[in-house]
Amino acid sequence: MIHPLSRRSALLGAAAVTGLALGDRPAEAVGRAAFDAARERWVDLLAGGTYHAAHADKTRAVEGSAHAVLRKLRPDHDRPSLWPDLPLDDPRTGDFNRAYNRMRTLALGWATPGTAMHRDEQVAETAARALDFLYEHAYHEKLDPRGSNWYWWEIGVPRSLTDTCALMYDGLPQDRLRRWLRPLRRWCPDPERRVSHPGVVETGANRASKAMAVAMRGLLTHDARLVKRAKDAVSDLLRTTRGPGDGFHRDGSFIQHDVYPYTGSYGVDYLESVAKLIAMLAGSPWAIPDSGKVHDIVDRSFVPFVFDGLMMDCVRGRAISRQGHRDYHAGQRTVEAILTLLEAAPERHARRWRPMVKGWLTRNQAVPYETLAPPASIAKARALLEDPSVPVGPRTTGTYVFPDMDRVVHRRPTWAFAIAMSSERIGAAEAMNRENLRGWYTGDGMTYLYTDDLTHWNDDLWPTIDPYRLPGTTVDRRRRADLRHGERRLPPTPWAGGVALDGGYGVAAMRLVAGGSSLRAKKAWFLLDDAVIALGAGITASDGRRVETVVENRNTHDCHPALTRGDDWIHLSGVGGYALLDRTAPKLVREKRTGRWRDIDKGATTGGDTTRVTRHYTTILVDHGIDPRKARYAYAVLPGASFARTSTYREEVEILANNGTAQAISRDGLLAAVFWRAGTVKTPDGPLAADGPCALLVHRDGGRARLAVSDPSRTAGEVRITLPWAVKSLGEHDRGVRRAKRAVKIELDGTRGRTRTAVLRV
Repeated sequence: MIHPLSRRSALLGAAAVTGLALGDRPAEAVGRAAFDAARERWVDLLAGGTYHAAHADKTRAVEGSAHAVLRKLRPDHDRPSLWPDLPLDDPRTGDFNRAYNRMRTLALGWATPGTAMHRDEQVAETAARALDFLYEHAYHEKLDPRGSNWYWWEIGVPRSLTDTCALMYDGLPQDRLRRWLRPLRRWCPDPERRVSHPGVVETGANRASKAMAVAMRGLLTHDARLVKRAKDAVSDLLRTTRGPGDGFHRDGSFIQHDVYPYTGSYGVDYLESVAKLIAMLAGSPWAIPDSGKVHDIVDRSFVPFVFDGLMMDCVRGRAISRQGHRDYHAGQRTVEAILTLLEAAPERHARRWRPMVKGWLTRNQAVPYETLAPPASIAKARALLEDPSVPVGPRTTGTYVFPDMDRVVHRRPTWAFAIAMSSERIGAAEAMNRENLRGWYTGDGMTYLYTDDLTHWNDDLWPTIDPYRLPGTTVDRRRRADLRHGERRLPPTPWAGGVALDGGYGVAAMRLVAGGSSLRAKKAWFLLDDAVIALGAGITASDGRRVETVVENRNTHDCHPALTRGDDWIHLSGVGGYALLDRTAPKLVREKRTGRWRDIDKGATTGGDTTRVTRHYTTILVDHGIDPRKARYAYAVLPGASFARTSTYREEVEILANNGTAQAISRDGLLAAVFWRAGTVKTPDGPLAADGPCALLVHRDGGRARLAVSDPSRTAGEVRITLPWAVKSLGEHDRGVRRAKRAVKIELDGTRGRTRTAVLRV
């Protein structure tokens, strides 16, 4: 083994020796034990407490990464750099942040039982000299950030540095450890404030990450005030926000950067940090009160977006463009957090979570959990998988509306469908730090179909898919420049949201106001037990460009699978069917597309490589022509359907309206409608009317009907719904619902787009 730094004694400093001499005082002894116990729990979470032969492959991988870091270490004081590819002279490159990440990798190899370098004294001394070097040249309290990314100084390096010091604590000189941690007094003193922007109060994931760094510094330096400061910050994070903006909302939405849905990125950072902080501080003087609130957050905010261990891309924001952060990475971290929480979760949560997580791990063999997770988490996963008392849980089913982040998710036993919308409240797409450069349309009604092909979204889709033809969107064909850093587009319309009924039916709707274009459209999706019906109306533009609606754009990897088509339908083998319900002939494009991750992410620390990758795509379009005026579309997505059923599906559903006033369908006792304004829809049983904007579902079974109503526009104080049948009486109902002769009145003011339901006798 090569050790490029000279051997140095690891004697404790005089202050530390003095501290040990005073350790026989009972209060101080208890205090030190509490610090050490919490730190050791953290190390166990990161590296595992014991070696398991069953995890030998993962242990070797950890060792290989750590050894590569050690082998390439070449300190150069003149340049300066620790590794030739990471010069430390310009903080704007982010190389100093990468350097601390490498130190964490080395520390993980040192602390993981079973590696060849486990607790090796020479490796510890080498790491200590390297940390001395970084303190001198890259990260100390008197440095000028020189316009570099604040995140590296206040979160990135503090997290990597405190992890490194915790993992190698027993092998590092305590006086020098305190010196390396000294810069955190300046750069990360308080979880709640941002040093580089004093007016900013930290929220969500950033506060959680800072709390972790502050807590670890407190444990490492035996400073109870710091640990308490972190505990208090986490306790505040467990509260749901009552208004717009960052954090978790009552409906399960998670927002970061004021207007962007980020459950699957910043939200995962939050969950991971909070889960580990709860576990680390449990049983200590700083145990987090009300920690049980995080269990409800898991159910409400995370479970709807995890499909067989994959985190849906519709809530990953600009992270979709990061080559090294794919849906299975976010999913693995979510699973790891839930496994951590399971150790002390209340039984009402644990009895649901165990089968659920076991189902995720069992079904996802495309990217096995053990190839992603650290050894400590693998041990928990393996124990769960091998527990015969825990059944393999089925996929989550239900319809989930998140009005505070303009997202709707519809989940059936064999597939799931998500819709990403935007409005004056929620941004269409975030571009920051030169990431997500071509995510123009990801919030313009993009739809995400999940099937048994668990590699569809993560198999190099984002650098290869046509960014002008994302499924579900209606777009013109203008060429666009890359999104700029901090560019924010909030479409000037309040219309986006949905309604759900009985967990099996849903409606979503948005008014499209295209950015930089005259294109306008009214788009609605009707979510059924075996299909999604998409209607579009009022499609109008005047820029002299062609306008298209993208029914599907499927990544079929390395080939074009079998395809069958009729005049107004297409069946794609292994996926399902697509039926045009207005007898329009779909346009079909089959092509090989080549791209590079670098094309969509040029970030300093996340930027993709320049390797060219190629994937096959099947694209189904509705061509509205140049400058359409009040054009329409109507199609059905039929996941898993046979070509025979696809060819006849048009006969199974009735389109009742598709215009600028209302869009509505009927099928098997279900009426589903979007009223963009007051209007009436004819049904086989009589008129269905609303005197204001709303989305509604009515499911009739004999003399009983269940009604669900919401106002995605958030402009209606009250709406009167006239059903095709006389309303005899009102049964179980939400507050604000009342009978008015043959109609029903629903108070919607202040509901923030949430659903109100009622049971009616008709």
